[in-house]
Amino acid sequence: MKSDVVPIRILEGSPFSVEMIDQKKLPLEEVWVKCENVNEVAAAIKTMVIRGAPAIGIAAAYGIVLAVAEHGEDALESYVSLLASTRPTAVNLFWAIDRMKKVVANFDPAEGQDLVERLKVEADTIFEEDRQNNLEMGKQALSLFRTPSRILTHCNTGGLATGGFGTALGIVRSVHHAGMLKKVWIDETRPYLQGARLTAWECLKDGIPATLISDNMAGHFMQKGQVDAVIVGTDRVAANGDIANKIGTYSLAVLCKFHKIPFYVAAPISTIDSDTATGDLIEIEQRSADELTHIAGQRIAPVGIDVLHPAFDVTPGELVTGIISEKGIFSSPYHFT
Repeated sequence: MKSDVVPIRILEGSPFSVEMIDQKKLPLEEVWVKCENVNEVAAAIKTMVIRGAPAIGIAAAYGIVLAVAEHGEDALESYVSLLASTRPTAVNLFWAIDRMKKVVANFDPAEGQDLVERLKVEADTIFEEDRQNNLEMGKQALSLFRTPSRILTHCNTGGLATGGFGTALGIVRSVHHAGMLKKVWIDETRPYLQGARLTAWECLKDGIPATLISDNMAGHFMQKGQVDAVIVGTDRVAANGDIANKIGTYSLAVLCKFHKIPFYVAAPISTIDSDTATGDLIEIEQRSADELTHIAGQRIAPVGIDVLHPAFDVTPGELVTGIISEKGIFSSPYHFT
């Protein structure tokens, strides 16, 4: 089972570089952005050329390789700080950075390997592990779908947001491959439209039966009995099971509670932050007002209107039916060990 969707390509050579598909230009254009140094990687993460918690962790890992290749080990901390500042909510970013820092801390030149080569191997491993973990999450989730189901999802959690298969959308892919998917309902995901632009594009590309709806239609279709389950991704899971995900996720969880619809969260183990006790402690990224007042560069709101744009909200763990990981399905009370 595979997907033709990948967010990042490695261009081998000396020095190597990475290419990222520009997710801001999808679905109308498929443009690849070449990053030859750590500053370009950081800019790509910050401006959402690449997005999705696992994908930005992968990108940051390669950014560290490029930083050490160009500036040496002594400059590592300054570039770690640069990468860490790009997207504060997604824990995978910090997880990947910490993993790369451990390689530097434990590196022994007497073993005969170049540090940059060793870091590149670790980044490649993070990339491949993510894909394999996504595939395993899909296998874990199949036990939840015994009859053909209509699944609603929010934001983009597919190949574009990961190492090339997907978390929540990867589970949808697995359910589809097993013949248990009637259709996936795609929330458009205002204001950045990741569902309308990216998830819809992925579903068409991979032949997944899908219907696009606006965010405020979800309750209507639940009321009409046309949604069997909701599966979303997450950028961070707190120790108590609270999850931070794209703004609008909490509303879906509340709707599911009322309509008695299972609400699942797809989360690789790397997204579980055992150092954060509850969702109240998760920093919520505040994004540009322009993303709310404009669509495709066209202003839709009056000049001068006050705007708030939190990119994420927090859903209490008690509203989550199950957290699907590559290690199994967790439910309340949560013990991630």
